[in-house]
Amino acid sequence: MNGKVEIPEEYIKKGRALAWLSYFGLLLIIPAVIQRNNPYTVYHVKQGMGLLIVNVIMAFVCLFMNTSSVVCQIISAILLVINVIGILNAILGKVKPLPLIGFIGEFLNF
Repeated sequence: MNGKVEIPEEYIKKGRALAWLSYFGLLLIIPAVIQRNNPYTVYHVKQGMGLLIVNVIMAFVCLFMNTSSVVCQIISAILLVINVIGILNAILGKVKPLPLIGFIGEFLNF
């Protein structure tokens, strides 16, 4: 995986309307179903799914493993920033993996 995905401009223009929903947790189902044949939308759904997976794992760790609340707050803040970056990438028509965790989405196949 080289992190660089080439998607034709026509797909990006059509996908921008819904791709940003991919970064709002389970709302990623909406673009995944409505634009399942658009590679731009699918790319952002995969990135959003990777972010959702990390969020669920971190929530589990923070809630059940008695991790320091300061550590959890820092991790939550970092994940929030990554989430905003993903939303902006989707709205602006960028095909870039999320910082730190984007590789997870590249391994998802659906």
